[in-house]
Amino acid sequence: VQLQAFGGGLVQAGDSLRLSCNASVRLFSTYQMGWFRQAPGKEREFVAAISGGSRNIHYADSVIGRFTISRDNARNTVYLQMSDLKPEDTAVYYCAADKSYLRVVNGGTYWGQGTLVTVSS
Repeated sequence: VQLQAFGGGLVQAGDSLRLSCNASVRLFSTYQMGWFRQAPGKEREFVAAISGGSRNIHYADSVIGRFTISRDNARNTVYLQMSDLKPEDTAVYYCAADKSYLRVVNGGTYWGQGTLVTVSS
């Protein structure tokens, strides 16, 4: 499983940004997908997860109401729409994949390279 995240950049507080993660894998719909982030000097933390058929979705408390995770199984892609960005959202964002939803929420098995999001105040 190869994952490639992109879409990061430098934005101002209050702006929106959409991250994408493309998966090179057969039967993408059988993989549960997640987004994590790691801020400078901090541990990696869970952001959002979505099950294969998009029936189950979970968010970290810090992003509820501002971030939306979605997926397009026909394009092997998972998205993270981020709105009302805050300086504390600054981090490298990673996508993760796993066959198990519980495992992807807790870290996942497969990881892509990160994409940097910087939010200026």
